Formats: sequence, C-alpha cells, structure tokens
Amino acid sequence: MPETKTPLPSGARDPRLDFFRGLSLVMIYLNHVPGTIYEHFTSRNFGHSDAAEGFVFMSGCAAALAYGPKMAEGLNWPIFRRIWGRSWLLYMVHILTAVWAIAIVSGAALWFGGEALLTKNAFLPLTTEPLAFLVGIATLGHQLGYVNILPMYAVLLLGAPFLIRLGQRWPLGLLAFTIGFWVLTGMTRLDLPNYPFEGGWFFNPFAWQLLFSLGILTGLALRNGHRFVPVKSWLIWPAALWAILCAIWVKSDYLMETLGHVVWQLRQWGAPFFLVDFDKTYVSGPRLTHFLALGYLLSLPGIVPRIAASAVMKPVRLLGRHGLPIFATGTVLAIFAQAVKEVHPGGFLQDTVLILGGLSIQWAFAAIRERIKRPPQSAAQMPAIPTPGVPALPDPHRFAAAAR
Repeated sequence: MPETKTPLPSGARDPRLDFFRGLSLVMIYLNHVPGTIYEHFTSRNFGHSDAAEGFVFMSGCAAALAYGPKMAEGLNWPIFRRIWGRSWLLYMVHILTAVWAIAIVSGAALWFGGEALLTKNAFLPLTTEPLAFLVGIATLGHQLGYVNILPMYAVLLLGAPFLIRLGQRWPLGLLAFTIGFWVLTGMTRLDLPNYPFEGGWFFNPFAWQLLFSLGILTGLALRNGHRFVPVKSWLIWPAALWAILCAIWVKSDYLMETLGHVVWQLRQWGAPFFLVDFDKTYVSGPRLTHFLALGYLLSLPGIVPRIAASAVMKPVRLLGRHGLPIFATGTVLAIFAQAVKEVHPGGFLQDTVLILGGLSIQWAFAAIRERIKRPPQSAAQMPAIPTPGVPALPDPHRFAAAAR
C-alpha cells in the first residue's frame, strides 16, 4: 500500500520531537553530574551513543521544520538573517554559560576548598595561562568540559541554509554530501583548532554535521507528510539486533574484550579509525550505527509515538519545547552540582536533591517561559496534527513556532 502523505502545516509541532528533545535534555543533565546513581539509567549505558547524538539530530530536524517553509522559493536574505541570528544567539548563550561555569568553579576554589576543580574539565589554563585562557574562551578555541556543545551547534547553523535548501531540491544529494564530508573529515582528521591547548574541538562540527543533516532530511520529510526512511521489515530486524547487541556489548566484559580485540585487529589491518573506533569527536562508526538503529526503532509507528504524545509525558515535552534556555540552565546547574559534590561528596540523599532539584528548576523555568510566551488565541485554534498512530492532542501549546 502506498504511503499516505499528510503535509504538516506551518507552525504545527510533532509531539515526538518535543518529547525526545526533552528526554535528551534530562539525560544530558544526569550525565553532566557524574558520580550519582542516576547516570546509570541514561542511554549511554545501553549502547555506544548517548543523548548528544539525539540532541544534534533533533536540532537538525527542528531547523528543517522551522526554516524549511520559508525557503520554499529558494535562499533569501531574511532566512539567512534569521538562521545566522540564531547562531549568534547560541554563541552568546555559550559565553554566558562558560562565564557562569568559571564563576562557580572559582567560587568553590576560593571559599570552599574546591581547588581540585581547577585541574579538571579544561579549567587548568585559568590558573597557568589566564590571558590565553580568556582569549580561547572568547574565540571558542578553548571550551570547558560539559560546556562545549553549543559552539558546534552554532557552526552547524551557519551552514544550515545551504543544507536545508540542498535537502529540499535534492535529498539524495544532501545525503551523499553529508556522508562524503564525514568520510573526508575522518580521513584527514579535519577539525577546528583549539587555543591554548593543541588539537581540535571535542565536538567536531565537520563530523557532527552528518547527524545534523540527517535530522534535516528527516524534518523535511516530516514536513511533507512522509518518512525519509520507510518502515521495512528488512530494516527493522537488523536495527533491533544491532541495538540489542550494543546493549549487551557495553555490559559484558567478555564482549568488551573480544569485540575490542576485533576492533584493534581491524585497525592493524588499516581500517580507518573513524569507522571502527569509539571516537565521539568524529562520530565514529559504532556510535553512528547504534544511534541510527535506535533512532529508527524509536521512530516506528505504534507504542513509542503514543508514549511521546501521552498526557503523562507533558512535562518532558515542555522541556523539549524550550530546548536552548533549558540546556543552558541545565549546564550551569550541572557545574554547580559538580562543585557541591567536590566540596561535599555527600551520598545518595544529596545526589537526589541535586538531581531532582536541578530538574525541577529546569521544569519551572520552562513552565514560566511557556506561560509568558503562550501564543494568541487565534494561533492556539490551529487544527491538531496527529502523529502516525497517535490521536491528536488538544494541547494548544504544541502549535507554537516549530523551533525556538
């Protein structure tokens, strides 16, 4: 039976996007407060990829949904101004979060005996090369640990108009370009430079553009009412088997040793590192294929879309609708939680307060923003756009702009 196409009206939202983006924000916060029991329940403990891959993929999807309709007739100056303005906003938010991270760590070291924090997460040049450190922070050449994903996203947005337009005109051309550029990046180790440290960015935008572009292709297809990758049994079973194998792999010492030796042997035979290693900077093969398998399975019609659209998941969708401010707030709160744990290790009760308290603050902030930025009544009365297999939600907030 041919696939039914129901184009997504401009301004409408797919609840799955908000849900998974909100879920990614929760898991990023848990992962950014290491040493708690809660970090053991995030996706990185059940495969080779983590929430960062999902966040970048969904950012590409949201960009296509938000900006694609305004590029239907081609590239134009208003769309450049809007997207590049968003990139500038990301830079400013990154600088703000970096300044707060520096202030929190500095305060912990000055007044609470947290000097050890200055030796972690790339804070050391603050004490050894303070002038070079400041230059690096401002120019994005020096990025602090746990405060380093927004620069990559800002760079990706600079190229977003061209990627979206290419995806509109020639989807397979964008697919070929993004895979080819990823391969070229891995083969040449192309990256943006660090300063004052040597090397390149941890989140290499030239490699991560692959996930961003795949998100664009997915978003463009969603806007047109169909899937970029169709539902096929010959795709479902390999994806499911690979996701299961990866989940067992990361939990099994035997598989870690055995398959780790296989990877080592492939490297000895000359296999490119970015195809077989577990390098996050270059979105290496095992991480990429695990994310693609997991993303494909989660996109299938049925129970997952129903969960994403359910009333009980409304708080998670609320976080996802306000992705950038919630991510920035969570980043600052995570650095604060790290400082608290360094100064006072505490235990399960303290960890619970830090984790649940931080998530509660983020949710409250999102709720306040939702209240302030509630769309006018005329916009709220737009018809509901059902996710495949999911009844339309009566929540009018879903129909605000597709990406803030």
